[in-house]
Amino acid sequence: MKKSLGVEPYLFPMPVLMISTYNEDDSVNVMNMAWGGICGENMVALNITETHKTAQNIKKRGAFTLSIADIPHIEAADFFGIASGNKMPDKFEKSGLSAIKSDKVDAPIVNEFPITLECKVVDAQSSDYGFRVLGEIINVLADEEVLNDKGKVDPTKLNAFVFDQFQSGYYSIGEKVGQAWNSGAKMMK
Repeated sequence: MKKSLGVEPYLFPMPVLMISTYNEDDSVNVMNMAWGGICGENMVALNITETHKTAQNIKKRGAFTLSIADIPHIEAADFFGIASGNKMPDKFEKSGLSAIKSDKVDAPIVNEFPITLECKVVDAQSSDYGFRVLGEIINVLADEEVLNDKGKVDPTKLNAFVFDQFQSGYYSIGEKVGQAWNSGAKMMK
């Protein structure tokens, strides 16, 4: 029997995404967020509280990078979700991570994260439901260590983790348990 839990944001897994932007003084700001993801072949969608420093930076710069957090950098990734850029302007420096400027968009690339999507803002909307950003993926950068012999990203090499909305936990991912568009093929008969 199922039990009603009311209205909760209960989807699993939720990505742990690092949104990187530049502040007014060109310093780096990074935010940890779970409410975003791929929404088209070359598009990402983000839902951010408009008062976040990241939202303000996105409005001013029209660009951001989106990275996948990995287990070796879980402390810094979590810190980016705890510390507010509005209250702690030097939070990136405190993380001990490093960044370079993207040559594709007006946003930083955090060197330590294994995959980074360089995105330009194509639409941003404020409503009673939040601040929604639609970004076009201009380029994807990946560390060679996470690629397979065909040059494709190997999820087992990412050391990525996901967010658990039920208990606010982080969980590692990586074991392949099936093949998309094949595991259920026998049911087509």
